[in-house]
Order: sequence, then C-alpha cells, then structure tokens
Amino acid sequence: QVQLVESGGGLVQAGGSLRLSCAASGRTFSSYTMGWFRQAPGKEREFVAAISRRGDSTYYADSVKGRFTISRDNAKNTVFLQTNSLKPEDTAVYTCAADGKLYTSTSYYLTSLRNERKYDYWGQGTQVTVSS
Repeated sequence: QVQLVESGGGLVQAGGSLRLSCAASGRTFSSYTMGWFRQAPGKEREFVAAISRRGDSTYYADSVKGRFTISRDNAKNTVFLQTNSLKPEDTAVYTCAADGKLYTSTSYYLTSLRNERKYDYWGQGTQVTVSS
C-alpha cells in the first residue's frame, strides 16, 4: 500500500514556474514507476510525465517536453515535477501516481506508463492555475 500526497501547486503568471512534489509513504518507494497526470476542467485526465524506479529514465508528453522535468529522490520517498515556462493551457489539477507492476516487455512498459489505468495508487491532486 502506498499513500501519495502532492504539494506545490498554486497560482502563477504565464511564463512562471512551480515545483510540484509528491511524497509517498512506505519503504518500497523505489519499487514504483512514478507518473504525473493532469486534468483540466471539462477535459479527460492526461499523461504528463513518468520516471523509472531508479530515476534513470524519464518520459514526457509532447505538450510539456522541454518545459517540465520529472525527478525523484528515493531516499526521501519523493517525486518532483519542475514546471517552467508555464502557459494558461497548463492549468489543471496535477496528480501523481504509482505503478508497482513489473514489466517483462519494454514496449509494453513504455505504453503502460502513459496509461492512467495501469497505475495502482493515486494522490489527491494539487491545483495549478496559470494566468495570462
């Protein structure tokens, strides 16, 4: 069982930055692929970024590539999402998620980390609002 708690959201002007954090409970944090998703009002939840268990591989949605950076500190059971050059269309509730499954297929793993249905645990989310 993993409990996830996000923080760091807020109101920021376009072009600004926020650093989101997601603190996890438990002693097996390094066993989970971690992902960030977001959901804007009236829209479906979408994949933002994911990071492998050891933090040596990262993956991004095209819409945030080059502006957002995902990282993790396994010693502190925390995953981060640094968001830079924010745009009004980045406004959403940002939620972190954990996937504890082991994948034997690299291609299936790469597909699964972008699929919210593959994640086992979810936080409550943190609101990010970008004003123009």
